[in-house]
Amino acid sequence: MSGETIHVVGGGLAGSEAAFQLAERGHRVLLHEMRGAEGGRGTPAHRTETLAELVCSNTFKSTDVTNAHGLLKAEMRALGSMVLECADAARIPAGTALAVDRDLFSAAVHERVHAHANVEVVRDEVTGLPEAGIVATGPLTSDALAASIAARLGGRSLAFYDAIAPVIASESIDTAIAFRAARWDKETMTDAGPEGAYLNCPMDKEEYDAFIAAMIAADLYHSHEFEEIPYFEGCMPVEEMARRGAETLRHGPMRPVGLRDPRTGKRPWAVLQLRQEDRAGRMWNLVGCQTRMRYPEQTSVFRLVPGLGHAEFLRFGSIHRNSYLNAPGSLAPHLALRDAPMTMFAGQLTGVEGYTESTATGLLAAINLDRQLQGLAPVLPPPTTMLGALYRYLREADPAHFQPMNANFGLLDELQHPPRDKALKRQQYAERALRTLDSWRLDSGMLRSPVSEVHP
Repeated sequence: MSGETIHVVGGGLAGSEAAFQLAERGHRVLLHEMRGAEGGRGTPAHRTETLAELVCSNTFKSTDVTNAHGLLKAEMRALGSMVLECADAARIPAGTALAVDRDLFSAAVHERVHAHANVEVVRDEVTGLPEAGIVATGPLTSDALAASIAARLGGRSLAFYDAIAPVIASESIDTAIAFRAARWDKETMTDAGPEGAYLNCPMDKEEYDAFIAAMIAADLYHSHEFEEIPYFEGCMPVEEMARRGAETLRHGPMRPVGLRDPRTGKRPWAVLQLRQEDRAGRMWNLVGCQTRMRYPEQTSVFRLVPGLGHAEFLRFGSIHRNSYLNAPGSLAPHLALRDAPMTMFAGQLTGVEGYTESTATGLLAAINLDRQLQGLAPVLPPPTTMLGALYRYLREADPAHFQPMNANFGLLDELQHPPRDKALKRQQYAERALRTLDSWRLDSGMLRSPVSEVHP
């Protein structure tokens, strides 16, 4: 075991992954989490004190390597991600997406971290930066720590706002109207056999127009902070999308393509999809309906959707402030302080957006901190890999216009001879990325299983 104690600040996805990976490499780790600290320190979004609690969606998105998120997962599995192992164990039906029972998932991560002999979880609020450690406090970093970071970096952190979709009870859904199906008939396997991954609430034009009109007229939660809100596009509140035009949602999260109403055999005008939240199927998330409508307005507006006339809301949608650092303007390429390379950052605080992306930065931060403690230089995957391309964005984006980023194929280097076919192009992106990752891991001395053994 390493003689030096490593401090990891934040018990979310990135922090839990980082703490576990450092412990696995023989380091003594103190994992600091302010939820559950004396005095009841919490956040506006969390509801438990469990490590790796999922506060927004319950999906890690696609597992298909021809999807950017699926490719990133394949790379993470090759690097030994503990969080993805726990996600696999808590998986619930969602087609090709890795959706989880959020309580089972968080409990699994919580247990893995607490059970590790090299990890001690401390419930306290850290207000300063560690000399050797990883800060992964996420988008809800405490004011005191955010002030310390800003003072050290010589500037203010940026901010955007994140919105959460409502969750409703399954027994309140009218299944005579809502039908179970996955878009394009992509099915998922359950213990009982194949079934559609989503419940779909079909709307005709009149019903859709009434829904949009009610949403636009709904009373919103207002605050002086919400003026000129710089929303991240991936978390745009549904009412903001509706205000862009009546057809925006019908061509976005409520697009009906690939779905047919079994009652009519026809494609609906629009569809609101519901995604399973828990393994038992008692809770369903309104996909794409993140919102800052006031709670009574959410009830009246969403009950206009066919099949949801008596919807029982288990969690209302909400909005909260998210903070992130200007990584290209203030951090080293491996996401550390430029004058203190072993004071590192991970997770959404760095400017990545999404569960998978956040976890991946925690994994790579642990790898690089371990290397530096051994006297080795930090390493970054090549930009032909999804993880390497994401890190390239974080170091090369224009600091004056920096915004959070998801994994996407636009981040990768172009193929030397790209095919016209989009599906084939993505397949070649994935094949190149996984080959490159294997070579990089070999060159970096990482003794993990080849990608081919992790993801056939």
